[in-house]
Amino acid sequence: MTTNKALSRLGLAMRAGKLVSGEETVLKAVRAGEAKLVVLAKDASDNTGKKLADKCGSYNVPLVVGFTRFELGGAVGKPERVMFAVTDQGFADMIADGWVQHSEVENIE
Repeated sequence: MTTNKALSRLGLAMRAGKLVSGEETVLKAVRAGEAKLVVLAKDASDNTGKKLADKCGSYNVPLVVGFTRFELGGAVGKPERVMFAVTDQGFADMIADGWVQHSEVENIE
């Protein structure tokens, strides 16, 4: 699997309406139990990364980190994006499986 395929899975989830972006929207999805997986850009600020890791840890939501904000945004056809929440378990599994091969993965349990 190539990096492009990992990113294309994000685009597929976005087109299917199973991806939300933006800090407040992602945190809301985590708190509501709707987030099945959270994706964070590797170039996110330390403060943003810590806040998201803490929230995902509290709610037992897996967190994957990798790619730049520009690569993540490009994958979904939008300007730079720092974080996403995947709201469908099937897409979450598919994205997480591909992510393991290409970037750091932090599973918070």
